Amino acid sequence: MNGKDEDRSAARQPEGERSANPDRVLVFEIDIPMRWGDMDAMGHVNNTVYFRYLEEARIRWFDSAGFRTDPRSEGPVIVNAHCSFIRELRYPGTVRCRLYAGSAGRSSFETYAVLSRTDDPDTVYAEGGAKVVWVDYRTRRSTPLSEATRSAIATPILR
Repeated sequence: MNGKDEDRSAARQPEGERSANPDRVLVFEIDIPMRWGDMDAMGHVNNTVYFRYLEEARIRWFDSAGFRTDPRSEGPVIVNAHCSFIRELRYPGTVRCRLYAGSAGRSSFETYAVLSRTDDPDTVYAEGGAKVVWVDYRTRRSTPLSEATRSAIATPILR
């Protein structure tokens, strides 16, 4: 690995991965290097940084799917985010984040993510996600998902 964030298009799914659900589609995967500054006084990655890893995966997927944010148009807004901390992440290492999309509603969908390490890909270190609502930024109201957005949500990454 060259030390840079690396988008992944092929993935091994960890054994027993709890986010493996038939209603969820693996839509994106990224490897994110841990930084020394991600650690807290306890010597492990601070809990707030897990949310940054989840955010980085979600934003990179949005970008790759063409979900551009333009304040004069419409796009995604996160209305709820969650994370379950299963095992401590410790520096040094690289976090692998697998991002799943749930079924689309009228104007929203759920994202789910599983965090592992590239040197320990079968161990789940955290699970999280966020509810995404599509909004018209000018009116600040939800708006129906476009067919292109629905297609991106339902399209798995290449294996």
